[in-house]
Parts: sequence; structure tokens; C-alpha cells
Amino acid sequence: MKINNNILVNSLDSNIGLNKKIGIVKSIWNNEITGRLLEGCKSTLLDYGVQKNSIYNLSVPGSFELIYGGKKLYKIFKPDAIILIGSIIQGETPHFQFISQATANGVKDLNILFDIPFVFCVSTDLNEKQAIDRSGGKIGNKGVDAALTALHLLKEIN
Repeated sequence: MKINNNILVNSLDSNIGLNKKIGIVKSIWNNEITGRLLEGCKSTLLDYGVQKNSIYNLSVPGSFELIYGGKKLYKIFKPDAIILIGSIIQGETPHFQFISQATANGVKDLNILFDIPFVFCVSTDLNEKQAIDRSGGKIGNKGVDAALTALHLLKEIN
């Protein structure tokens, strides 16, 4: 079942991204998944008028490091919004729960500390098939959803 994001799509003008600077921090852990999320995210930003040279990219080792990367990217480039892309797939130990919870809390903290949106685009899946389905597979691409979310928040803020 593909999720319908028409509510966000219909609320945005095609040029909403003009003159916007967007930061993207991507985890290289589960790179096949995060790469697909990044592709969906970037293509959506470009479709809505964000200029290619106004998209700032930073790669970090894993999802936990997205928090630090987001903070650094903000301090260096001062973008209007930052999208944090990661993939955490459950294994046989509690590590999945620790990293998922810490990452979610860290992104929440960034939203409290800084006056721009930090968009959570971390796929937390029980297996690789779920991760593939959510990164351009049968459920869609959560990178697209994250880009639309960032643009919608910027529209509401301005």
C-alpha cells in the first residue's frame, strides 16, 4: 500500500523552495537505503524550486551521528531547514531500540534548541524489506515525504 501524501503536495506552490537553503545530513550506514531516501528528498526539493547550489550535504557514519551533523551543518551554513536521513534496521540485540530512541530524542532536542525545522527522516524498520519498501518501494519514499514536510514547515513559518 503506497501512502498518499497529496495533503502536503496540494498545499505547496511549485516555487515554494525559491531562495531557500536546505541542509541534508545523511547516514552512510545502510547506504543503499539512505541513498534512495536522499535521491527522493533531493529530487523533490529541486521540483519545488530549491536551487541545487542551495542544498548543503553532509555525510555521517550512522543515525546517531545525525544529531551532531545537523548541529554542525546549521552552525556552518545557516540553512532554512535541515533534513536528517538515516536507516536503522532491527537486529538481534537491543541496540536497535537504543539508537532509534536516542536519535529521535536528539532530533527533538535540535528542534527545541535551534529556530529552524530539523526534519526526522530516519527509517526504523524491523527488516531490510521494510526499509526498501519505505525508500522508493511499494510504500513510497520517505525522503520525498521529508522534503515535503520541510517545505510545508517553511511555508507556515514565513
